[in-house]
Order: sequence, then structure tokens, then C-alpha cells
Amino acid sequence: MTYIKLEQHKPPTFSTLFVKPENSGYLGAKLAVTDSNTTGKFLQQHFKLNYVTATTAAQFLDYLDSEYLQGQRIFILEAPLRLLIDVDRWAQKKPVLLFNVSETADQLRHEQCLASVFHTIPSNAMKSDALAQWLLSRRMNKVLLVQGSKVEDTQLVASFKRSSKRFGLKVIDEKQWDFNTDLRRSAQQEIPLFTQTIKDYDVVYVADKSKDFAEFIPFNTYLPRPVIGSAGLEALAWHKVIEQWGAAQLQSRFIEMADRGMNEQDFAGYLAVRSVAQSVHKLHSSESTKLINYINSSDFDLAAYKGRKLSFRPWSKQLRMPIALVQPHALVSQSPQPGMLHPLTDLDTLGFDAQESQCK
Repeated sequence: MTYIKLEQHKPPTFSTLFVKPENSGYLGAKLAVTDSNTTGKFLQQHFKLNYVTATTAAQFLDYLDSEYLQGQRIFILEAPLRLLIDVDRWAQKKPVLLFNVSETADQLRHEQCLASVFHTIPSNAMKSDALAQWLLSRRMNKVLLVQGSKVEDTQLVASFKRSSKRFGLKVIDEKQWDFNTDLRRSAQQEIPLFTQTIKDYDVVYVADKSKDFAEFIPFNTYLPRPVIGSAGLEALAWHKVIEQWGAAQLQSRFIEMADRGMNEQDFAGYLAVRSVAQSVHKLHSSESTKLINYINSSDFDLAAYKGRKLSFRPWSKQLRMPIALVQPHALVSQSPQPGMLHPLTDLDTLGFDAQESQCK
């Protein structure tokens, strides 16, 4: 397998506390190779992971093509939306198995359908649905929405508005954060005024993916209300506080290897490799076409420390999974929430269901 990453420019942030480690994703995949080889040695199977970084989209595609010509067929991709679309176009009529472990944009699961790419990172819609279900279960129906000014923040807002409509929540007011103030000194003065509204609200949803201001919102709002989204209660595929279902052992193995906690991109990389390994274990074959057909079939399921078997949605190739709702030091809940009904699986109440997606 080959892990290919596009190095992307990251704008400066107010704090280094929330900067994602550069090796996020890859180290999760690396641990999965080690775990897979533990089982594989009894089956005379061995897994190996190459790691390649590119500085431009053109170089990324060149690396991909070069590896393919050398016989490589399984790729784990850390790349933005536009590049993934180009990769999917390159992959047409090629027997390649591709995994997206970093891009969460709803567009790739709803409108711009990628025929060749499986997604092991959850979409924005899955996360916002997870939060909306929790709000519904707690009868917190009135939401104040606060967003940053970046494109990624606008995407989060669009996703949450869709979830609000889906689960009967009401956004009572919307505010955009466009201050350049150093909040470390002025949060107590600025944020109460900023979050003052005419109507009452039950909760504040914050869309600030890079966490420029989000972490200053809790405990500083005009009304004493909980904060969710990019701070307070977050919806994540994985977090270091998850310890149930055997996850504590996975966390320990990762910390021993990486000297840090496992984040959700690491987990996405882990799931990509384990999807391949589990399929190879089952089929006793590494032929990419057989693996693709099996992973995309109803026969495939993946044990992944979530308390549930995971599988891919055939229409969008998105991995179904429960979403953890966490605060910085504890797991609060897990969605789907109890009572969420679906004719196939309640996991499809998170994100775009077959009837909602334009992907087929």
C-alpha cells in the first residue's frame, strides 16, 4: 500500500495548541500495518506501507501514476477536494483501490460522486447529524449559530443547517466572527456582547474548523448555555478519551508508537489499512479488483473499536460509523442516538442516505 500526502499551506493561528500533527493519518495507517501483520503471519500474509509526500497537485498525480506503473494498486490519499476529483478521473478504468482519509466535504458524498474513492473519514453531514440528534434528545431546539469567515467554516454552517432542518431544530440567530482581537486578553469583554440576542437560545453552535476563536466561546456567552461544534461538545470519528470496546488497547499501542494521542485522521488511516487487511484475510487474495468488489459488497464488515461492525455505503463509498460526542476530557455520548429509526441501519441516519444523495 502507498500513503500519498499533499503538503498544504496552513495559515497562522492564534494558538499552537490546536495545530494538527504533520504525521496525522500516516501514523494511524502505520499502526494498522503492524496490527495486520500480527494476524497475517499466521496466514502467510505480510503488509507493507510506503509513504510519499508531494508539494503540488501535479507532483501528487505524478507520484500516483509512477507508483501505479510500478505495480502499486492500493493508495491511501491525504488530499483536498479538488485533487481528489482529479485522482478519481485518473483512476477511471484502472484496477486501483483508493481511500480518502482527510477530506470531510459533503460535496464528495452528495453531488460530486467519486466512483473509485472510499471515504474512511466521516463527512461534515455525519458529524452535524450526530450533534443534531443529541440536541433533539435533550430537547435543546433553539440554536444560536456563530461562524468564522473561512470557506471551511461556511461548509460547516451549511451542513449544520441541513441537520437542523432534518431534525426539527431552529436557528434563532446567526453571527459571523470577524474580529482580529487577541481573545486571550479580551474574551470576557468581547464574547458576551457578541452572543447577546433578542431571542433566547438553548445552545450555541460554533463553526470554526481551525479553532481561531471557538475555544474562547464556552463560559463566555451572554446567556449561560452549552457550546457545541468546533468547541465544547465536538462530534468526532475518534478521540483519545474513547476507551470502550477494546479501544483503550488501541490507544495505548498508538501512544507507544507515536508519543501522542490518536486523532480522527489517524483513525481514518487506520481504518483504510484495516479494510484492506481484513479483506485480504477473508479472500486470501491481494488482487485489487477482488478487494474492491468485496469491500463494496454487503458481505464486508469491519470491527473497529466502535461497538458496531462498520461497512461502506454502496452509493457514496462512505464508511458508516457511530460518531463520538466528546468534550476535551470525556466521552459524553455516541450517535446515532437511541430511538433513531431506519429501515436498514440506524447508522444511515448520520449523513446522506441513499434517497438524499445524488450518488448511485
